[in-house]
Amino acid sequence: MENSKIIIGYLIYLPIVILLTIYVSKMLFKNGKLFMIDIFKGKEDIAIATNKLFEIGFYLINIGWAMLILEISYHSINGMSYQTLIEILSRKIGGFSIYLGIMLFINLYFFFRGRRISRASLKRNTTAPVIES
Repeated sequence: MENSKIIIGYLIYLPIVILLTIYVSKMLFKNGKLFMIDIFKGKEDIAIATNKLFEIGFYLINIGWAMLILEISYHSINGMSYQTLIEILSRKIGGFSIYLGIMLFINLYFFFRGRRISRASLKRNTTAPVIES
């Protein structure tokens, strides 16, 4: 009976973390496209391509991490109750949600940093002194 509850746990955990990853990724990279266009100074084709590559990397890292922490194990003489299963799932999904939030803010940091560097280089190029002969 314990093994069937663990399988039920996997069947609940996997769709939730995958859908959560897809949702966060779609929101981040849909809105991040504007940052990329700004970073690449209006070159939309390279900005969209770069944004798409970052999105694929985001999926690989986060779904890979979700799979890495997949294991549900519980050892008791009495077996696993449904309450215990729900508590284990809440810790796993809650921990993954916190991790996903941290990844979101790391990506936002890189978007803002790229934008700041892009604007600084633009200012340096436009404020160069004019040399008259």
